[in-house]
Amino acid sequence: KPPPPPSSRASGSPRRVVVQASTGELLRCLGDFVCRRCYRLKHLSPTDPVLWLRSVDRSLLLQGWQDQGFITPANVVFLYMLCRDVISAEVGSDHELQAVLLTCLYLSYSYMGNEISYPLKPFLVEGDKGRFWERCLGIIQRLSAKMLRINADPHYFTQLFQDLKSEGEGGDGSKHWTISLDR
Repeated sequence: KPPPPPSSRASGSPRRVVVQASTGELLRCLGDFVCRRCYRLKHLSPTDPVLWLRSVDRSLLLQGWQDQGFITPANVVFLYMLCRDVISAEVGSDHELQAVLLTCLYLSYSYMGNEISYPLKPFLVEGDKGRFWERCLGIIQRLSAKMLRINADPHYFTQLFQDLKSEGEGGDGSKHWTISLDR
């Protein structure tokens, strides 16, 4: 069906897509994505990555580094954008996955968070800080354009949001989310 002629739309009001989901829903979708991507990790549950993320957020709250939780829908979408390009299907262990995921989380905090800096300890699961910083620099080199684009381009953010939500679709094709069109 062709789009309606411009004269039939209210003048000056472009069509907007409104997407809604709770933080919990988006975290479940992210957990599903991570489990599908890391299919070799047979004992990995979709709740494992979510617990790792929430543990860091809780730790930073308890230590006074933030006044409110960082993990919000917009920040989960940003984290998903990083994870999608960084987490490899070749991940060999839960520990390796956790190190990569928490590196992505650290960069999410660094880019989207309210503080100038965050302590490294809650994000580290390995003894070698050098490997952590190498991963950080590699991610920044590969994804800095996307990290800038997600905040500058609302259509890009919306597409990522929809992609993340589709990660949580049931195996029968049913969707657990709603998109409302505001015309």
